[in-house]
Amino acid sequence: MKVPLLDLRAQYKTIKDEIKESMEEVLESQHFILGPKVEALEDAIASYCGCKYGVGVSSGTDALLIALMVKGIGPGQGVITVPYTFFSTAGCVYRVGANPFFVDIDPLTYNIDPDAIKKFIEVECNFDSNASKLVHKASGARIRAIIPVHLYGQCADMDGIMELANEYHLVVIEDGAQAIGAECLSIKSGEPMRAGSMGHFGCFSFFPSKNLGGFGDGGMVTTNDAALAEKLKILRAHGSKPKYYHHLVGGNFRLDALQAAVLLVKLKYLDTWSNKRRQNAAYYSSLFQQSGLVEKGFVFPPKAVWESGSAINPQSPPAIASPQARRAGAIRNPKLVGHIYNQYVIRAKRRDELRAYLGEHGVGTEVYYPLPLHLQSCFAELGYKAGDFPESEKAAAETLALPIYPELEPGQQEYVVARVNSFYAN
Repeated sequence: MKVPLLDLRAQYKTIKDEIKESMEEVLESQHFILGPKVEALEDAIASYCGCKYGVGVSSGTDALLIALMVKGIGPGQGVITVPYTFFSTAGCVYRVGANPFFVDIDPLTYNIDPDAIKKFIEVECNFDSNASKLVHKASGARIRAIIPVHLYGQCADMDGIMELANEYHLVVIEDGAQAIGAECLSIKSGEPMRAGSMGHFGCFSFFPSKNLGGFGDGGMVTTNDAALAEKLKILRAHGSKPKYYHHLVGGNFRLDALQAAVLLVKLKYLDTWSNKRRQNAAYYSSLFQQSGLVEKGFVFPPKAVWESGSAINPQSPPAIASPQARRAGAIRNPKLVGHIYNQYVIRAKRRDELRAYLGEHGVGTEVYYPLPLHLQSCFAELGYKAGDFPESEKAAAETLALPIYPELEPGQQEYVVARVNSFYAN
């Protein structure tokens, strides 16, 4: 049996006519850059994420970049983020001339650990309360922002992050590239909050492999601040307002109308697709439990911290209960969406051998991400070394993404788990 990591053709077949009709409208209008389709998508995404404003941009990477630019983050300044993420998270910080300061992840969620942020601030920084400045002791860089990554489709602990950001006057730029529609429970309000609505900015990617993917690159920045939204729109068009008059230096970060046309059609089906991904994830996890692989310590399925219909045991030991669960106790909300499973990522013993074996038997897999950013050669001058972030390094060595796309059939999942089982049996 062949089980690809992702099958975009299967999805396209179900919406092909609607896609063609929407794209035809753009072709007839001959309005290809920004315009009505982009504006409609901006409004729709903002509403979907629980935000007031959406600003379409050219990619998820450019969404992060322009958010940094809007706040004037640059040379002599720093941004706190994680080394276990896609390159653009830290690459954009570097690109504006600022320094990424890495902290480790929560091993349960793979997201930034608020306790690690707190430790970094208390041990490595000084805070001038009179000037509202947080300064890194060793480098003298002023820490301006935190970029939490909602990795694999599960929200970071935003309550803990926002508490620290408010205390130290830091900008929060949510990297939601893999998490559109994901939610986490706000302990403060008792209500679920969607990715992209909790920080000062939410940054999304419409890369084709995402849960909401276009037919090329595209991205969106969400915010609840009207002034920030206006500045985002100015900067995405070379900093001009009105046209040909430049008070700022921006870039060409505009979203194509054809991409907006595709995404407007797909957005209608996003919740259905995300629900199917959750069903697939639940079935995988049950198959792994039944196989005995978890009990034997060979495979560890992902744990969804906030998942509708699943119970959280506040008495679970710290190795199992996440910071969110420990803070929330038994608080639940039945409407909570939780994890959207952009990827279904297991931890596996002898990961690389397992991946090779699965490939030989027709199962597509991927390693996100084999080398943490603090060990990448382009960041060597930052001075990090192996062992600095053990949870990130352990995740990079053990994690493996399995097929999880909505059109995946139960029989295909059974085949995948059977092949994993046969690998360890042999």
